[in-house]
Amino acid sequence: MKKFFSEIFTPAEIQDVALRWRLMTMLHEGVPQREIADDLGISLCKITRGSKVLKDRGSVTKRLLETKTGMKDAYGKSLREHTRQ
Repeated sequence: MKKFFSEIFTPAEIQDVALRWRLMTMLHEGVPQREIADDLGISLCKITRGSKVLKDRGSVTKRLLETKTGMKDAYGKSLREHTRQ
């Protein structure tokens, strides 16, 4: 995967994607937006956009983060959904 990314993206683009993934991970973990802005040196506008993505019911990013962090049950249902019932 690393070789594939290096073939199609510039180093700056790879860094940008990595930064955005870190932003999404921090939002998913519940880190406050202002703390993310300070830690990563990015604008609140970018962070707000990321937050909106994670609130979207059909968000692929949210699904990937939940899978990455083990926050889904065996049927693909978010563990957070269980706590709301």
